Amino acid sequence: MKEQNQPTKIEKLLLEAARMFNSTLEYEELVEMVLKLASTAVNSEAALLFRVDHNRSDMKIRFMNCMTDCKMNIFHWEPGQGVVGWVTQYKEPVIINDAANDPRVDDRFWESTGLELKSLISIPLIGRGQMIGVIEAMNNVDGEFDETDMDVLIGLANQIAIAIDNANLYRQAKREAFRKDLLYEIGKKLSSSLSLNEVLKEIMDSLKQAVDFSSGGIFIVDCEKHEVDSIYAVGYEECTESDIHLKYGQGLVGHVATTGEPIIAGDVTKDKHYIDLHCGTKSEMVVPIKLDGRVIGVFNVESDRLNAYDQDDLVLMTTFASQAAISIERARVHDRLLAGEKLQEQLNIAREIQQTFLPKDDLVIAGYDITGENVSSGEVGGDYFDFIRIVEKQVGIAIADVSGKGIPASLLMASFRASLIAEIRNNYSIRTICQKVNALLCESVKPGNFVTCVYGVLDAKNHVLTFANCGHNLPVLLRSSGEVVYLREGGPIMGVSADATYEERPIYLEVGDVVALYTDGVVEVFDDNGKEYGLDRLIETLRNNRDRSSNDIKQAIYDDVHGFASKDHMFDDFTMVVVKRAE
Repeated sequence: MKEQNQPTKIEKLLLEAARMFNSTLEYEELVEMVLKLASTAVNSEAALLFRVDHNRSDMKIRFMNCMTDCKMNIFHWEPGQGVVGWVTQYKEPVIINDAANDPRVDDRFWESTGLELKSLISIPLIGRGQMIGVIEAMNNVDGEFDETDMDVLIGLANQIAIAIDNANLYRQAKREAFRKDLLYEIGKKLSSSLSLNEVLKEIMDSLKQAVDFSSGGIFIVDCEKHEVDSIYAVGYEECTESDIHLKYGQGLVGHVATTGEPIIAGDVTKDKHYIDLHCGTKSEMVVPIKLDGRVIGVFNVESDRLNAYDQDDLVLMTTFASQAAISIERARVHDRLLAGEKLQEQLNIAREIQQTFLPKDDLVIAGYDITGENVSSGEVGGDYFDFIRIVEKQVGIAIADVSGKGIPASLLMASFRASLIAEIRNNYSIRTICQKVNALLCESVKPGNFVTCVYGVLDAKNHVLTFANCGHNLPVLLRSSGEVVYLREGGPIMGVSADATYEERPIYLEVGDVVALYTDGVVEVFDDNGKEYGLDRLIETLRNNRDRSSNDIKQAIYDDVHGFASKDHMFDDFTMVVVKRAE
């Protein structure tokens, strides 16, 4: 009788599955439905689901006992263990009706669930041609599982796999959108504050919205004393100040400060570097805070759950650490200003920090000869250029000039740079990057302050430079044919209108083409008669030296500008980037 009714039962289950799975894309809600449906389909006491996640170092298993409270519980287990691990490896379904004597059964796991395992049926979930997980039912209420039960679960497995895969993609998209919004909001807050304690509190509060932790903090590195000390921490109330004052190498925080490499400790008891400072900590994530390759601090979070953090959390926290680095340096400058140092000392500090933002070496990328330089006028100005690695054979090239001089200009430039780099990490569209950076500046700068810039991405593989000019001096493209092209497309200056929109334009670079990007300190130079150096003379010098290296071209322009200028001329910063396609 069971076999005669079975086709109708399978049809009803498939229809019910389709109805249920189409009712939601929320991952946890869907998993609960799957567990209940699987248990009902084969009349079992309990069910579990495992989804393959290559970002994890453990197996995260969701389990439901449908004979008790039907509450979903999560267990973390060693990879490859038990029947779940066996099915994941061999991608074959299995029925076990004598669990006590099957070597694939991991008794330790079932003891942790509280279920006395007697029998089970385990089915691989295949989605888009790949192994994505395992669905398993335990303890058939009627006695033993049979081939009919396997047919039922296999019939459901395809729908389960598709539903789980889609829900996970939806969850990832929601998480990514949330984290981008979070980074945008923290960027606005950081741009408007110079108080170190306030900045760090904002960072920790914002991180808490995306990454769960019971305790954590931001630690500063003292290179002279070889020590690590807390500058902002939460959840360590039971610790004294000396407890969280570490030498290099002590604890996970000290170890990361020494090596400069991040750590995810899924089980802190298994990490030799762990020092117990917070009762109840089971897992920990630590990332370095770096500025220009130097470790200036450490970012740390701890959880009372095992394996609480994964690679997605690490990527997010690394981004937060980058923002913390800039904020710490900026706040340090601000604090030193408030301490009443002499003006020249203040300018020296600002100039040193400003110089750390500029590339130390020319950009090396196959097929191109690229150089850039900022020659300081002695004042602290707002000129900036950068080479930003994006992916292999693609690099961002930026040049900018902010309004004003002195400390305010250097801080505005630091804010612009931080916003630009943060948005480059989150977006690929140049016009979107420009619009978001402009919006941030409009919210954080005082009226009358602004930034002009050119940002472009050089695709060295396809020889395409895609750029947007945001109210900046016109870059010049001198073709190998002698034609001059001005890089005009983009939009208005940044920091004035929050509603401004920008466009981008791709241009193909041929062998011998030269692109010169510069700030007003190159062309706004005057001779004894008050005549301006100007764009025409710049192009003439570019033509006369086009067959030379990019560095020689830049030097020739520098020499010509200084030879042209009146002896009484007050020079601005000389900032220039020269891009030449060599082959």
